[in-house]
Amino acid sequence: MENPFEPKDPRTPRAARLLEIDAWLDSTLYDAGFFLRDRWERITVFFRRFRVYGLQRAVVEVASEGLTLGAAGSVVLLALAIPAFEETAGNWRAQADFAVTFLDRNGAEIGQRGLIQRDSVPVDEMPDVVVKAVLATEDRRFFAHWGIDFLGLARAMTENVRANSVVQGGSTITQQLAKNLFLTNERTLERKVKEAFLAVWLEMNLSKKEILQLYLDRAYMGGGTFGITAATDFYFGKGIKDVTLAEAAMLAGLFKAPARYAPHIDLPAARARANQVLTNMVEAGFLTEGQVLAARRQPAAVVDRDGAKNPDYFLDWAFEEVKRIAQRMPGHSLVARTTLDLGIQAAAEEALEFHLRQHGKEYGVRQGAIVVLDHDGSVRALVGGRDYGLSQFNRATSAQRQTGSSFKPYVYAAAMEKGFTPDSVISDAPITWGAWSPKNYTRGYSGRMTLSTALIKSINTVPVRLAKEHLTIPPIKKLAEEMGVESPVFSDKTMVLGTSGMTVMDQATGYAVFANGGFAGTRHGIVQLATHSGEVVWDWRRDAPPPRRVLSEQAVRSMNEILVQIPEIGTARRAALQGIRSAGKTGTTQAYKDAWYVGFTGNYTAAVWLGNDEFTPTRNMTGGSLPAKTWQRLMTYAHQNVELKPIPYIEKPFLDEKGNQTEAPVVAAATPDADEAGERPPVLSERTAALLRSMSDLFRDSPKLSAAGGGETLSSL
Repeated sequence: MENPFEPKDPRTPRAARLLEIDAWLDSTLYDAGFFLRDRWERITVFFRRFRVYGLQRAVVEVASEGLTLGAAGSVVLLALAIPAFEETAGNWRAQADFAVTFLDRNGAEIGQRGLIQRDSVPVDEMPDVVVKAVLATEDRRFFAHWGIDFLGLARAMTENVRANSVVQGGSTITQQLAKNLFLTNERTLERKVKEAFLAVWLEMNLSKKEILQLYLDRAYMGGGTFGITAATDFYFGKGIKDVTLAEAAMLAGLFKAPARYAPHIDLPAARARANQVLTNMVEAGFLTEGQVLAARRQPAAVVDRDGAKNPDYFLDWAFEEVKRIAQRMPGHSLVARTTLDLGIQAAAEEALEFHLRQHGKEYGVRQGAIVVLDHDGSVRALVGGRDYGLSQFNRATSAQRQTGSSFKPYVYAAAMEKGFTPDSVISDAPITWGAWSPKNYTRGYSGRMTLSTALIKSINTVPVRLAKEHLTIPPIKKLAEEMGVESPVFSDKTMVLGTSGMTVMDQATGYAVFANGGFAGTRHGIVQLATHSGEVVWDWRRDAPPPRRVLSEQAVRSMNEILVQIPEIGTARRAALQGIRSAGKTGTTQAYKDAWYVGFTGNYTAAVWLGNDEFTPTRNMTGGSLPAKTWQRLMTYAHQNVELKPIPYIEKPFLDEKGNQTEAPVVAAATPDADEAGERPPVLSERTAALLRSMSDLFRDSPKLSAAGGGETLSSL
């Protein structure tokens, strides 16, 4: 029998040890839990002292939610502010360094750009009535807000609701300056957000006087003038310091709508607007009714400008070209001889306005843009919109719109470079590329066909099959960029059917390679830059890089043989000209938001885009309808009374009176609409023009005479 008092064996069973460990853990956890519960109860009792009830609790809850939302909102605001502040990274005051006078291709002055510092009058030296008129009309609380006037915005919204229309704007002078300095007039939410942040940034970095000075110096005032000083000289033929109250009121009325109230365009409207400005000054408390009575009875008289109209969209683009070329030159007061042809420019503006006025409502389209290039790359015309006074946003050089089928020639050109020909056969059948299954416009398929037929009929599956099975995307993207496309072309497979955004200028530049026989790098708007004393500091023929071949002769020949058939038997029959064969391609994007026609002859390349600024769909407008008709009307004028030139590698590039193809020109291009579009005045023969150009070169390259030498030479004569 075991003795219970006998010492245990030191080798205790393992199970007993585990029981001891378990008991220790249980007791420890129990004690820890008791300790924590005790501490939590004490904390709870302590914080009960701060518990609120009733109305106080509601206030605390709202404040807590406000802090949460405020923290989240701060993160969102920071994310939105970063893109806006990136606009200020460059030298945004650089425009003040340039003063450029522009001449057309024939040497006639067509406008000026840049801020001539000697013409900028400080705000302190301007008449008091000028400043008061601007503030009363544009921003009465200018000196009271920090860039955004919430009270003024609320007042404007109230007045607009009451009038059931937009009668007042809520933008401050600082917001308008932010738009003028950094942004465009494009109506997008992104632009408005950037404008708000930049307005606050300007208020933090500039004084009120500096903001007002920049606003008065940079705002567009109609008639191609920028700044109130230039506008005073243009409209009244005097300096800003001599402005009367009536004239100040008329000037102040121009800031928001220079096209509508420009006195050289609509004097009664300008005077009515000036009368409203006088009322604003009285309502703001700046003047009394008795002080403005004389100005009401004797409104301002203006200099007769005979409805003068400047090619402002072209001048804006040319000014950027000058700044790019001359940025490292010591002198920035220059005379720029441009490539602009005023006749073609007027015809382009007229063709766009004519068709938008006649058919705009029918197709639900309100805007358009056109670029015309000569065969040597000279920009002969540039239309950035219907009305520069209403919107200075340049849709020809700044708006990137989807190109639709007008991108297909870049795909086919890449195929021709790889050895395909117009007679190469490929299948028009359903195709799937990843999750993408593109379909033809007709929703049907035609089986095997030649590349020529596929492009003429604008088949969608064929270029997709070329890209997927034979080319891949990178070579197509690279070729488009080599042909002069500066817009960022997507690397996505859908870019084959024109989902990438491109500018009208890019489209004209790219297609000009076909018209130039495969050479790129020829587009230019500036021929020569000179000082006001006549010293030539830059010349296109001397200083520009030489053209470079980007397409082989075989590829250009193949592409032109196809493209020349599209206005004849393809989708662009409304673009066909009489007397000369043309080539081109239509383009229509999804939901009919954009419609294109880009075409060329041996003389000119022109790109036409029609659409809406808000990206709203049109009413089934295709590239073969209004854009093709606009192109045809413009090019009919451009080819009158000029030497018709053949498209490269087209054996019979001309048409006789019956429309038959011939090797020699028979009749100048004309259509029944030619009389309506206006007739292009006769020009010199090619031989005479060449002689005059050689004489001009001799005069330009001849050594300069010193003052003394010139006197001796004249006296000896």
